[in-house]
Amino acid sequence: MGWFTTWISSGKYRASVPSYYTAGQVLWHNTFLFICAFVFFFLIAPLFPVAWLSFNAEDFFTFTPEMLAFKAEGYSLKHYADFLGSDEWMVPLKNSLIIAPIATIISVSLGTLAAIGLSQSHVPGRQAIMAILISPMIVPLIISATGMFFFYAPLGNWLQANLGLNQAFVGYVKVILAHAVLGIPFVIITVTATLVGFDRSLTRAAANMGADPVTTFFRIQMPLILPGVISGGLFAFITSFDEVVVVLFVGSARQQTLPWQMFTGLREQISPTILAAATILVTISILLLTTVELLRRRSERLRGMSPG
Repeated sequence: MGWFTTWISSGKYRASVPSYYTAGQVLWHNTFLFICAFVFFFLIAPLFPVAWLSFNAEDFFTFTPEMLAFKAEGYSLKHYADFLGSDEWMVPLKNSLIIAPIATIISVSLGTLAAIGLSQSHVPGRQAIMAILISPMIVPLIISATGMFFFYAPLGNWLQANLGLNQAFVGYVKVILAHAVLGIPFVIITVTATLVGFDRSLTRAAANMGADPVTTFFRIQMPLILPGVISGGLFAFITSFDEVVVVLFVGSARQQTLPWQMFTGLREQISPTILAAATILVTISILLLTTVELLRRRSERLRGMSPG
């Protein structure tokens, strides 16, 4: 209350608004900032207890008196050591690091081509096609997972019976394809947004100079839309790396990913190591989303939508 009184009495509440704003506009501006800060706090606050408890020296999920008093004996890195030194966690992490990058590559390749094709005004029914392609983002995940199960189960049986592929390999193929389907909508949306400011006269000029479509794409179009492609790829990677429902339906025990292991651990044996795994996942997500934001700003600068 003292800070609020000082902020009001000193006139600092007008520091971030133009001098010509009326009292009502100043009130709305500061109220809007307060609402944004409250929403941000509401979304971020639950992450702090998880990260804090991951350093607990005891093997349970509650804060000890030593932790609350910030004593050194109340804190330990043993849960991180358990995470990094146990096959129970390293094998699922390895599976996630195999599945997510391959699914991301497929999502980026197909999603980028789809976005470029659908950005052409002469494509018939492009609005309907766009709606179908981004439907995995809209349809409840449990429904998508059920549909994928009924589609990929016969496909896996056919691959094993007719091509003689290993069951474990087929399991990885099914999970990778399912995650690629979930990641494609993110790539389409980000690349389509990048193509909004793309100057199509550049591709026509390249064609007039004798460049074929492939050369035009890689030398002219791709460098300009690359930030959007990378942003979509990062979203697709996060989606695959954090996804658990589809893996439960499509995969098997050999394709157990890190989120699957966390879900199983919470259901069967509550281990504080889950908190360490969750903290690591949150940190990775924050770093990736920060990269996405930097790429978005770079894309706007390249397209002249913001000052350099």
